[in-house]
Amino acid sequence: MTGKLYIVGVGPGHHDHMTFRAKEVISESDTIVGYETYVNLVQDLIGGKTIHRYAMTQEVERAHQCIDLAKSGKIVSLVSSGDPGIYGMAGLIYETLATIGWDPSDELKVEIIPGVSALNSCASIVGSPLMTDFAVVSMSDLMVPWEIIQKRVESAAQGDFVLVIYNPKSKKRVHQLQDTQKILLKHRKPTTPVAIIKSAYRESETIVMTNLDNLLNFDEELGMTSTVIIGNSSTYTYKDLMINPRGYKSKYNLEEQTNPDLKV
Repeated sequence: MTGKLYIVGVGPGHHDHMTFRAKEVISESDTIVGYETYVNLVQDLIGGKTIHRYAMTQEVERAHQCIDLAKSGKIVSLVSSGDPGIYGMAGLIYETLATIGWDPSDELKVEIIPGVSALNSCASIVGSPLMTDFAVVSMSDLMVPWEIIQKRVESAAQGDFVLVIYNPKSKKRVHQLQDTQKILLKHRKPTTPVAIIKSAYRESETIVMTNLDNLLNFDEELGMTSTVIIGNSSTYTYKDLMINPRGYKSKYNLEEQTNPDLKV
C-alpha cells in the first residue's frame, strides 16, 4: 500500500499565516499526529480525521508512529508550529528513516511543508530587525551541551550578528540566558535594542521592547513560547520598532524624492 507522510509547518498559529499548501495537505490527510498544543492550532481543520496527540518530550514515539502509519497506507500529517525544518520534527523523521534504511524511491513518500518560523513571525511584529546577517541559537541544552551553545553565542557576538534566541528560558533552565547576556555585554553596548515576543500571532501575544542591559527584568515574558531578538551594533529603535539598517543610507539620500511622478 502506498502511504504518504507530510511534515507540516503551520506557522505561528493563526490560520492567516499558514501556507496554502499546509492547509491543502492537512485536508488531504486522513491521520493527524502532533504535540497536543500544535494539534490544537489546527483543530478546526481536522474534524473527522484520526488524531494522535502527544505530550512534550515524546518526539521519538511520534516519529515512529508517523512512519508506521504511513507505511500501512495512511496519509499522515505530522504538524509542527513554525517551520518543521527549524528546531522541528523534520530532522528526527529523516534521522529515523535513515536508521531503518529507507530509500526515497520506496512506496513511502515523505514531503516537508515549510511554514513561517518564529524568527519570521516575530521579526514582522517588531519592525525590520533581520535586515543584515543574523544567527539563531536555542538556549535548550537537552540535546546540545551548554559549552557548545556558549561558543556559538560568543562567535555570533564577535561577528556582530543580530541574534535570535529560541527557548530562552524554562522553569528548570535559568542560567543560560543570564550567561548569554554576560557574553553579549562584552561585545555590545548595554543600550543595544532587544525585543521579547511571546506567543506571536496568538491570542496571548505580548511584546516587550527593551535593551540588552534590562533583558532579564522581564521574567514573565521569557519562556518556551518566547523568542528574543537582540540587535547588533547598527540596530536602533524608532517609535517602538526595531530597525536593522541594510546600508542604503551610505549610498542614497533617503529623504530625496528622486521620481517626480511620485510627488503628491
